[in-house]
Amino acid sequence: MENSKITRKNPAGMCSPVGNYTHITKIPRNAELYVTSGQIGADRNGKIPDSMNEQIRYTFDNIQTVLHAEELSSEHIIKVNIWATQKIDWDFLYEKWAELFGLNYPAMTIGYISELGLPELKIEIEIWAAKV
Repeated sequence: MENSKITRKNPAGMCSPVGNYTHITKIPRNAELYVTSGQIGADRNGKIPDSMNEQIRYTFDNIQTVLHAEELSSEHIIKVNIWATQKIDWDFLYEKWAELFGLNYPAMTIGYISELGLPELKIEIEIWAAKV
């Protein structure tokens, strides 16, 4: 059994994922675990745009910055938690998702909530990553 890499699968006997994610992501025992704070849609100067899609764009930019700071890539991401205060334009989010992940999806949870840490925030994305 291969125990030196991160593996992803969708088990037999259950429905396929309803989105671009994988039901199970497994990390080996010898992996380092990285947990980020929720990344928000602020630009490099801390400005938060009004548009949900612009916040999504900056959030994915910020995720890339966090990953690069630790010499990580999307293949190291094992879990994504998305919190949003309004309906997500899934076509736009999945465009950014595909730029980051291609077709190698991590586990994912999405929750719609009434508010985030600042009133102008519409989306926050937390990532968990592991490096073998």
